[in-house]
Amino acid sequence: MSALMSPPVLPLEGVATLIFNTNAGGSDACPPDLLVEELHKLGFRPVYRATDSEDDLVQALADVQGPVFVAGGDGTIRAAAMHLVGREGVALGVIPMGTANNIGRMLGIQGKPLEVVASYRGAHILPFDMGRVTAPWGEDLFLEACGCGAFADVLAEYDPEAGKSPVRAVQALSTALRDLEPAAAAVTLDGEALPEVPYALLEVMNTKATGPRLRMATSADPHDGRLDVIRIDAHERDGVMAYLAALARDDFEELPSVQASQARVVEIPYRGQAFHVDGEVRPAEQGGLGNVKIEVWPGALQVMVPPALSPSAAPVADDVSA
Repeated sequence: MSALMSPPVLPLEGVATLIFNTNAGGSDACPPDLLVEELHKLGFRPVYRATDSEDDLVQALADVQGPVFVAGGDGTIRAAAMHLVGREGVALGVIPMGTANNIGRMLGIQGKPLEVVASYRGAHILPFDMGRVTAPWGEDLFLEACGCGAFADVLAEYDPEAGKSPVRAVQALSTALRDLEPAAAAVTLDGEALPEVPYALLEVMNTKATGPRLRMATSADPHDGRLDVIRIDAHERDGVMAYLAALARDDFEELPSVQASQARVVEIPYRGQAFHVDGEVRPAEQGGLGNVKIEVWPGALQVMVPPALSPSAAPVADDVSA
C-alpha cells in the first residue's frame, strides 16, 4: 500500500555537475559560465561538462554522483536520463532550454535559465517514473510516451529540418487521425484484455505531453507508479477541428472518442506498425509479428523540484518487479 512521506531536501553543498548542450535552442542566450556562477551562489562546487555528442555524455556521466543539472531540450534531458536511470545517489535537475520542454513543464519548471537555477534553493528530491518497452525490435526506455497509430506515423514522416512547430505538428496529427485506417488490435491492460478494435491513436504516456507539446494525457503524473493509456477507436473518431480545439483547451481526454485508462503493464499486438519511443521512431516492418510490452518503472529516476512546486508529501509508489 502506498504511504506518505516528506520528500528529502536537496543539500546545497558539495559537487554539482552541469551538463550543457551547446546545440539546444536558447543556448546562445545563456552561456554556461553564467549557470556555473549561479550554481556557486547556491553553495555548490560546479563541474561543467559540455556535451556535443553521445560519447561526450557517456564520459561526463560515467562516475557522476550527487546533483546533475542538465541544460537543454527534451532530447538532451532524455539522453542524460538514460545514463542516470536506476542509479542511487544521483538526482536530475532540469534547466529547460529547448523548444517543447515537456519534461520541465511536467515538473512545473519554466522560465529563464538563471531564474530556474536560482529556484532550486531548498528543492525537494522526488521519484520520477519511466516506461520500459520490450518489443520485437529490442528494449527501450522512455520518459514521456511510447505508442503507435496516428502520432507515430506522423513522427515517422515529420521533417525536423523544416523546424519544430507545435502548430504544424497538431495539424499533421489531426490529419492523420482523420485519414488513418488501422487494423483491429486487442490491447491488454494489467492482464485484462480490452475488446478488439482498430485504434487511430494508441499512446502509453508517463507525462502529460509528448512531441512538440501535444498534451494528450491531461491527468498523467510521473510520480504515481502508473502509465496513462490514451486510445481513440478509429470508428468513433471526432472531426479534425474537435481534436485541434481539445489540444488548444488542454482537455483532450474529455473528447467522446478518447478513452483514458491507467495501468502498470500494457501489451499491444505487433503487426509491423510504426512505434515511437519519446521522439525516436521504430519504423514499420512489413510482415512483423509479435507483442510489445510496456511497463512502468516506478521511481526509476530521482529529480529535483523547486520548493514552490513540490508537494509537502509525495506518494511512494508500490514497487513493480521486472
